Amino acid sequence: MLLPSLRGYRPSWVLGDVLAALTLLAIAVPEQLATARLADMPPITGFCAFIAGSVVFAVLGSNPRMSVGADSTIAPLFAAGVAALAATGSADYVGLVGILAVTVGVLVAVVGFLRMGWVAEFLSVPIISGFLGGVAVIIVVHQLPDLMGLPDAGGSTVHRVRVLVDDLHMLNGWALGIGAGVFILVVAADLVDRRLPAALAALIGSTVLVRWLDLDTRGVPVLGAVAHGAPQLGLQGFSWSALGEVAPIAAVVALVIVSQTAATTRAFPDRRGRRVDVNRDFVGVGAGNVVAGLFGAFPVNASPPRTAAVVAASGRTQLTGLVAAAGLILLVPALALLDDLPVATLAAILIFIATRIFPVRDLIEIARYNRVELGLAVITLLTVSLVGVEQGIAVAVVLAILDRARLTARPHLQILGRIPSTTSWAPLDGTDEPAEVPGILVVLFATPLWYANASHFRSQLTDALERSGQPPRLLVLDAIGMTDLDYTGARVLAAALDELDRRGVCFAMARTNAPVRASLARSGLLARIGEGRLFTSVGEAVDALGPDSAG
Repeated sequence: MLLPSLRGYRPSWVLGDVLAALTLLAIAVPEQLATARLADMPPITGFCAFIAGSVVFAVLGSNPRMSVGADSTIAPLFAAGVAALAATGSADYVGLVGILAVTVGVLVAVVGFLRMGWVAEFLSVPIISGFLGGVAVIIVVHQLPDLMGLPDAGGSTVHRVRVLVDDLHMLNGWALGIGAGVFILVVAADLVDRRLPAALAALIGSTVLVRWLDLDTRGVPVLGAVAHGAPQLGLQGFSWSALGEVAPIAAVVALVIVSQTAATTRAFPDRRGRRVDVNRDFVGVGAGNVVAGLFGAFPVNASPPRTAAVVAASGRTQLTGLVAAAGLILLVPALALLDDLPVATLAAILIFIATRIFPVRDLIEIARYNRVELGLAVITLLTVSLVGVEQGIAVAVVLAILDRARLTARPHLQILGRIPSTTSWAPLDGTDEPAEVPGILVVLFATPLWYANASHFRSQLTDALERSGQPPRLLVLDAIGMTDLDYTGARVLAAALDELDRRGVCFAMARTNAPVRASLARSGLLARIGEGRLFTSVGEAVDALGPDSAG
């Protein structure tokens, strides 16, 4: 079904949606211009991206209030990648960005069609926090020259900072004054009410100021012809080699878009109680990217801040996005009035956005929770900001997977005790004050027994036998969490049984599942242990084989 959010639309909703659209439009005009500059694309392409993303998502997407368009999270990501392939501002650069947008769109849409949203789960919260922090640093470093009226240096973050320091003697006071004023205005308005169109007011006011005082003649850089250099309809310079060059960048951008879209969808559900389909949202955002690329723009993404603004303004459906897109189309003929817009204004707006992106609270909470995960966030932040976005995400994901593998390979073997006056068993450090039973050792290994943790299991089991107050006559292995037993694990378990035989300790297992029983049978361990020593509970095993049992 097309336009799903308009199903069952009520006339009483029109006013709220239109007012929300005006709020969205006031936010989108300066933000899309600024993001286009961050992406090193012609300014008008920011509007094309917003229009394409908003209209296509309204037609295909599921979330009724999500805003889709140019996004400052992904702009520096793909800009840095494409800049390594073509000179920024050149026709080749613009063409490659269009090819990239279409490629990203196809990848995101495929994720939706195949219901593969789980791929975003490989980016944990610490990794996402580090990524956002790194992107915020990149935005600030890239915009400081524009804020100060200095030439852009290009290159890595470290190189940009070094050149910026060397060029400080050329600082333009008028540009810095305008940028600082805009930043203060936007921050103050955000503290009072985020719905205030401070950025739009700053955009108009600074343009009027530059024209009135002829500040461009005093060295204040201005935007220039907004429509200048706007790419043509269709994919310019498409070839299979060009597609191959942008494919790795597209994969990273698509992963970030899937992550951010899923987070936005879940953070802002349908207030009417209807089910929101995140996979359909992927299709909507993906198709928006394809259309944006074909219209000469750049990749688009779901925007949490703009979506929050729509929600705060009482928008109910995607009519909000459609009206905002229509309003922007009507404003295009008047964009020539922005020729004198100082780039310091856009820089200030982007630096403000960067302060909103930088996850200070998340990093503090992660630090309080786990230092290893804080390390992952910091490594991601530093690698993204100093080396590159793709490298930062790749390093962080690899480190996170290695950390999970480390924890899986070193699980804790828990010793259980009987809860007084019951037949239930629980870890000795539990709150029910369980106690060990003389002559009986019960252990819980709540994870698959496989090659990475098999030797660790064996050493922990030996330690438990050595630490036991008196030599046990019965050892019960509670296998409730042992969902798998591989060949290496089976061999180690067989060696453990040999040791138990030497010690004269009876062995039994409790709560084994079907896959583990099948593995025991294949390895010959089931015949060695005996079907009669696989029990449905620890208590049943102790009653049948313990020192006080008849057996």
